[in-house]
Amino acid sequence: MLVFLTLLAAPANAAAPQPVHGMAMHGAPKYAAGFGHFDYANPDAPKGGALRLHAIGGFDTLNPYTLKGMSAAGLGLTYDTLMASSMDEAFSEYGLVAKTITVPEDRSWARFDLRPEARWHDGKPIAPADVIFSFNVLKEKGDPFYRSYYAGVAKVEESGPHAVTFTFREAGNRELPLIVGQMPIVPEHYWKNRDFAATTLEPPLGSGPYRISGAEAGRFITYERVKDYWGRDLPVNKGRYNADSLRYDYYRDTTVALEAFKAGAFDMIAEYEAKKWATAYDFPAVKDGRVIRAEIPHHTPSGMQGFGFNTRRPVFADPRVREALAYAFDFEWTNAALFHGAYRRIESYFDNSELAAAALPDARELAILEPFRKDLPPEVFTKVYRAPKVVGENGLRANLRTAVAKLRAAGWEIENGTMTEAATGRPLAFEIMLNGTQGAAFERIALPFIQNLKRIGVAASLRTVDVNQFQNRMQQFDFDMMVVSFPQSLSPGNEQESFFGAAMAERPGSRNLLGVTSPVVDALIRHIVMAKDREDLVAATRALDRVLLWSFYVIPQWYLPYDRLAYWNRFGMPKTLTIRGADTWTWWIDPAKDAALKRE
Repeated sequence: MLVFLTLLAAPANAAAPQPVHGMAMHGAPKYAAGFGHFDYANPDAPKGGALRLHAIGGFDTLNPYTLKGMSAAGLGLTYDTLMASSMDEAFSEYGLVAKTITVPEDRSWARFDLRPEARWHDGKPIAPADVIFSFNVLKEKGDPFYRSYYAGVAKVEESGPHAVTFTFREAGNRELPLIVGQMPIVPEHYWKNRDFAATTLEPPLGSGPYRISGAEAGRFITYERVKDYWGRDLPVNKGRYNADSLRYDYYRDTTVALEAFKAGAFDMIAEYEAKKWATAYDFPAVKDGRVIRAEIPHHTPSGMQGFGFNTRRPVFADPRVREALAYAFDFEWTNAALFHGAYRRIESYFDNSELAAAALPDARELAILEPFRKDLPPEVFTKVYRAPKVVGENGLRANLRTAVAKLRAAGWEIENGTMTEAATGRPLAFEIMLNGTQGAAFERIALPFIQNLKRIGVAASLRTVDVNQFQNRMQQFDFDMMVVSFPQSLSPGNEQESFFGAAMAERPGSRNLLGVTSPVVDALIRHIVMAKDREDLVAATRALDRVLLWSFYVIPQWYLPYDRLAYWNRFGMPKTLTIRGADTWTWWIDPAKDAALKRE
C-alpha cells in the first residue's frame, strides 16, 4: 500500500505568489535578494591564462545530453540553465537565465521570467520557445534519465514575452521547480534542422561562459572564455570561470595520466586511488612545493559505491544469497594492504551525513515504515545495518563459515567443492565486469574477493572490457556484477526514482542498474519527493536507506570524507570552502605564481 500525503487546497483569499530571486528546497535560501556573489567566490578574481585539464578514455560526440556516444569533457560549460545552484547550501537555486521564479505555496506550478539580456553565442536572445523546445527534446530524444526526471511536469507553455510556466501533474512536490531550474537550455533555431539524438562532432551553439574552440575525437577538446558572455556579471557567476582558455587532453588510463601530470602536461589531478596517493606523489615537484598535494574536506553524503548485484539475474534474485556473498569481501585486509588504511567502510547510501540510518528508527521514521512492516525484514526495525567485518586472525574463516551457513539456509550446498543449488543442481557462478578505465585499480580489489569466494565453492570470474563495450553492456543491463556508484546530495529527491524506482528497472539506459522493483522502495521514494519539511525529508531518506541496506543490493565498499587533489602551484583561490569541498571554478591563475613556476 502506498502512503500519500494529503494536500490541502490554498484558501480562496491566499495572497498571490510573488516572483523571487531564488528559492530553497525547504525554508528560505541563504542569499537575500540583491546579493553580490557567493561567499566562496572572490568577485575580484583576475581573468586570464590557460587552464590545462585531463580526461580518461575518449569521446565521439559533442552533445552531452543523449544516450548515443561518449560525450567530451566540459561540455556543460557551454550551456546555461534557468537557475544556478549554490555549493554552500543543501539545495538552493538562484536566477541565471531566469531573473525570477514564481511558485505558489503548494508548488503546483512554476513561472520563470527570463532575462531579456540572455543571449546565445550567435547573439540571438534566449526565448521562451527555447525553454519549451529544450524540455521537449530532452524528454523525447535525450538520455532516458530526463524522461524520468521530468515525468512530474504536465505541460510547459509561454506565459509572456519573456516568461515560461511549467505546470506539474500534482501539487506538493517541492523539488520539481528546482529540478526544472537545473534544466539545460538548448537553442531551438540551431537544432530544429539537426538530429538531436545523433552523435555529432560539429560544435553545437551554446550560451554559457565558454564555447568550443577546437576538438579532435578521442584526443583533446579546447574551450575559450566568451569575452562578451551575457551572464558574466550576475551574482551566481561573479568570481567564477576565470581562465581565458581550457584544454582537456585525453589519456588511456589513470596511470598514464599521472605520469603526464608529473611532467607538467596539465594543471590538476583528483586522485581516487589510495595507493597512488600514498606512494606515487613523492616526485621532486611535490618536495620543493611546485606541486601542492591537498586533502580538502567536505560534508556531503558519501553515496553508495560497491559490488552491485544485477537482481534481474536468477542467481541474485534471492536476497539471502546476496547477503551471504558479502561475507567473502574482506574490507579490512583490502584497506590495510591496498589502501594504506586510508578509507572508511560505507555502511549507508548516505554515509557522512545526517541522512544516514546510523541508529535505530525514531518515532517519525517508524511512522513512515510501519505500514510496510509485513513486507520488510524484521531487522529493518530492530537492528542497525553493519557491513560484515573481518576481525582477528581467523576472522575471514569465520565470515566464510557464516556465508556457507546463510547459503545453506537459502537452499545451496557444497557438492564436490562447488556451491550448488539443491533444487536445480546449478552452480553458483557469476562474472564481475569492470570498466577498462578502472583497469588494475579494481582488478587488485576484485581478484582477492574472487579467491575468497572460491574457498566456499562459488565460481566468480573477472572481465575487464573497453569503455564503449562497458557502456553498451551497462545500458542494456548485460552484466552479473559490477562496481556501481550512486552519488547522493544533501537534498535527495526525484533522482531516487531513476536509481531505485521500479518503473526504471527495465528501461535501457536507466540508472536502476541493480534492477530494484520494490513497492516499498517506490513508496518511500514518493514520501521523499513529497516531504513537507526538512525533518520529514530526513526521516523518509533514513527509511529508504534502511530498506535498501537490508535488501542487500550492494556489497558496500569505501569512502573518504575529503577529496584528494594535487595541482601545480600557479593558482590563487578563495579562503572559504563550501560544504561540498573546493569549487575549482572559483580558482584563478595567479600571475606571480605562474611566472615563478615557469622560471623554475
